[in-house]
Amino acid sequence: MNYKQTINFLYQNLPMYQNIGQHAYKSDLSNIIKLCALLGNPQDNLRFIHIGGTNGKGSVSHICASIFQEAKYKTGLYTSPHLFDFRERIRVNGKCIEKKCVVEFITTYKQAITEINPSFFEITVALALYYFKKSQVDVAIIEVGLGGRLDSTNIITPLLSCITNIGLDHTNILGDTKEKIAKEKAGIIKKDTPIIIGESDANTNAIFLDEAKRNASSLIFADKTYSIKPKDETKWYENFSLTKNKNIDICNLKSALIGNYQQKNICTIYAIIQESLTFFPNINHKAIRNGLKNVIKNTHFRGRWEKIQHKPLVVTDTAHNAHGVQETIKQLFSLPIADIHIVWGMVSDKDIESIISILPIQAHYYLCSPNIARAMPVEQLQTYFGSHNYSCYKDVKSAYSAAYEKCTKEGGIYVGGSTFVVADFLSKKK
Repeated sequence: MNYKQTINFLYQNLPMYQNIGQHAYKSDLSNIIKLCALLGNPQDNLRFIHIGGTNGKGSVSHICASIFQEAKYKTGLYTSPHLFDFRERIRVNGKCIEKKCVVEFITTYKQAITEINPSFFEITVALALYYFKKSQVDVAIIEVGLGGRLDSTNIITPLLSCITNIGLDHTNILGDTKEKIAKEKAGIIKKDTPIIIGESDANTNAIFLDEAKRNASSLIFADKTYSIKPKDETKWYENFSLTKNKNIDICNLKSALIGNYQQKNICTIYAIIQESLTFFPNINHKAIRNGLKNVIKNTHFRGRWEKIQHKPLVVTDTAHNAHGVQETIKQLFSLPIADIHIVWGMVSDKDIESIISILPIQAHYYLCSPNIARAMPVEQLQTYFGSHNYSCYKDVKSAYSAAYEKCTKEGGIYVGGSTFVVADFLSKKK
């Protein structure tokens, strides 16, 4: 098989969450255990940092990887989903896994894959672990796919784990309350392994404390220990300090990621780095500064409050649940722009009503469907926008074109609602 045939085999023969939703979710670790055994258990001889949570885990994973790279550690990075190319999910020092390695892996283990019948996600996790061992990485940053306890990535034993925050997402699988979701995500807490909780929450703190105690694991709430002190609140990302217990610990920092919500993520990242120093002593202040500043260059991270142009302002973000959308909409409406146009599409298994209730009336909406099987048809989406000012389009490209035509130079356009809307949009901008 060539690369195209290999990818087609994966997409067409394996259950894929991106396409069919919860039916692709395997609620146990049996398949990944079988796959890793077949590969000689590559996870047994690697050093990991495991990152879960409802929102921010992608940003935290990429920035951590960038900092480790700046400290000259050979760094593996596993994330999901991808925007443009399957190979984005698996990187070493920012470079995607080679096409030939993907082909060789699937060709070699095709028969076993057919017999085990894993999901698409389970295969990508197995491939990542195989590739990281083959590449002899010093550390691998592993982003949880969904939940934690039963996620395929939970086959690893990390040096430390992190849960960024808890919000309501994937409630049809993880549970319909923060407490239920927290219990699932707490499943990545391992015995005698430090756990960082990015954002404390009165509803879930006790769950994490109990699980940490049960596993004899130290626990840190990052937001209770670390905070950001910017020189200018409106442009916090241009120059800020990080404080520990209100005392400045590191100063003159600059972030390439400029969404206001990244301030919480950066505090979480700093907590991770401080806990990692025992294992990775080469991480110094220079590596932290450069890692934050160069994350896009180092890891090719896209789609997080990404400014495409300035007049009119065009911003895109992958926020796709109420917790994330609330943050991005708050930042959007804090900007001094005359009129706001929102290109919006969603997938079908989200809590649509909760998310739409956050979207302000005083904007014009350009409703569309991303190009995936799980996309909510625009005819269905519009039924939730009764009192909003909206128009409907067949795809992201035509919706954006209409928004751009109507937006003044002093106005702004926001493209979002789904990772897949952002992927469609950015693919046309490449």
